[in-house]
Amino acid sequence: MLRIALLGAGRIGHVHAMNVAAHPELTLVGIADPLIENALSLTKLVGGRAVKDPLEFIEDDSIDAVIIATPTDTHVDLMLRAARKGKAILCEKPVDLNLNRAREACEELKQRNARVMVAFNRRFDPSAREIYQAIAEGEIGELHQVMITSRDPGFASMEYLSHSGGVFRDMTIHDFDMARWLLGEEPVEIFASASRLLKPELAKNNDFDTIMVQITTKSGKQCHINGSRQARYGHDQRLEVYGSEGMLLNDNQRTSSIRRYNARTTESRPPLVHFFLERYAEAYRIELNEFVLAINHATPMPITPYDGYRALKLAECAQRSAETGKPVNVED
Repeated sequence: MLRIALLGAGRIGHVHAMNVAAHPELTLVGIADPLIENALSLTKLVGGRAVKDPLEFIEDDSIDAVIIATPTDTHVDLMLRAARKGKAILCEKPVDLNLNRAREACEELKQRNARVMVAFNRRFDPSAREIYQAIAEGEIGELHQVMITSRDPGFASMEYLSHSGGVFRDMTIHDFDMARWLLGEEPVEIFASASRLLKPELAKNNDFDTIMVQITTKSGKQCHINGSRQARYGHDQRLEVYGSEGMLLNDNQRTSSIRRYNARTTESRPPLVHFFLERYAEAYRIELNEFVLAINHATPMPITPYDGYRALKLAECAQRSAETGKPVNVED
């Protein structure tokens, strides 16, 4: 049994806590959160002890691994402290909001041969994995284009948005990671168009709510990403990949697959699932299991800190492109 501590008892920490508690090969030792009430509330559900200081678990030699689900500006410090203690680490995205700091952290983690996985959970969504495998097996011939739609059902609080790092670093970073993964090549150019159609007050944070991104690789493969912070009809998450021999696409998830036909309507369907925690519930479970398998079998982590750095690099370039209205070259 691997002994794991969870750092952070917020919304995503709750997901990790429930999944660790349900995993047959894991023991949840405890949960750390400076807001001790959050940690206490969560440990009542899943067990373990609640502490305020995450370093208490990081310094505990009896703990094998930590899951970092704390605010982004704490990720690097906690990762490096845990790596220096020889612990395996599953860290929520992004690595950091500062690109130089993220790169320096990646370099130290590499030098230490640290066992670190960055939690880009969408790679573990069953339909996304099926599309990735079909591309690898040549089902659509040579891949030419990837189209990603990513629209949230509603805004986070303005307090959260004020320190989130902006739509590209906080929300679209998932899509940048998906683009790299599906394209199988590093992007060399990015062009982003961004607007404030819903909340003009985002201007004070130099942030946006409605975006489109065009990505090109060295070989000419293309990826288009469109995103919005508010889709009234639910959590809109779709992928389409197009190649020389065909196309693959996945549909949104709904509470039921039934379609109704009557005198008033045809093709009437239930609404989309409303939140990412519902849409990606299975992906989070698979993500944790892949982390455990990599630890137990001493195999490479499926998603590395370098992957986190590259996604952040694309987010930085997209932000610059949106601000200047010009394409940006993605340097190595």
